Amino acid sequence: MRLISQVLKGIGFLTVLSTLIFSMQMGFNRQPEVTENDTDTDLDDDLRVSASYQISAIDIPEDLNFAGEQVPQDDPEVMERVDREFLVNTYWQSNAILILKRAHKYFPIIEPILAKHNIPDDFKYLAVAESGLQNVVSSAGATGFWQFMKGTAREYGMEVNENVDERYHLEKSTEAACKYLQRSYKKYGSWTLAAAAYNTGPGSLDRYRNTQGETNYYNLLLGEETGRYVFRILALKEILSASEKYGFDVDEEDHYPTVSEYEITVDTPITNLANFAKSHEINYKILKRHNPWLRQAHLNNASRKVYQIAIPHKGHYTTIP
Repeated sequence: MRLISQVLKGIGFLTVLSTLIFSMQMGFNRQPEVTENDTDTDLDDDLRVSASYQISAIDIPEDLNFAGEQVPQDDPEVMERVDREFLVNTYWQSNAILILKRAHKYFPIIEPILAKHNIPDDFKYLAVAESGLQNVVSSAGATGFWQFMKGTAREYGMEVNENVDERYHLEKSTEAACKYLQRSYKKYGSWTLAAAAYNTGPGSLDRYRNTQGETNYYNLLLGEETGRYVFRILALKEILSASEKYGFDVDEEDHYPTVSEYEITVDTPITNLANFAKSHEINYKILKRHNPWLRQAHLNNASRKVYQIAIPHKGHYTTIP
């Protein structure tokens, strides 16, 4: 009997629930009635709101290239992949605006280093694809704007330990990225393949090339991430360099400002970085913001290595007493 009672209660509950859902659906599907109290102005406003937000396909430029190397835009499969990245990155509006704001702050640091090493300027967009111009850490442990693993970072001259991690040092990691890209370009003779090798590693790229007997990036069947990689860089390059064309309205005052700095040479240990910061009229947070490569609250420096510590000029920050 108790079981029968429970079943009946369950049936009753389902009946009520079904009725409620049906009523809601009828309410959603019912068109609003126009009464004599409604005005044409109200209806026109609704139409204007609907018309002001349009989702449309993207017009792809006809002269796409990466580092001067043309994209085969007569290949429909290639263009489908291009279109995917343009759509994803254009309509991920919040991310695009954040990158536009950061680019104003960080591109002036990256661009002259690329130029000094004869690396095409387009590679600044590779840093965008890698990290969104942030000191992020991937699930695999790749770190910084240029996403170096520990071993590779050390191979290219960066100090990486618990106390100091120069993968977080924008200038030094950009220098290392340039050396890596130069080596790849010398090996492959193609900036597009150098970019692909940056993502998947030269060993992996070599296996793809040898298995398939191909030497052109656009002819290779690659893994999902590397197969999208150059196309994503192409989309980011176009969107960031012609942002208004893609609907992004970011004024000069909207950009994140560049904070001018001066450097202090240090060749001894610093036992307390908070006290060091205060001695230069800033606080610990600001010191770490300008020197994220300092990973602890002190600098060991038992080897008496020479470091350059960045200090912002006065007037940029107001510290609360």
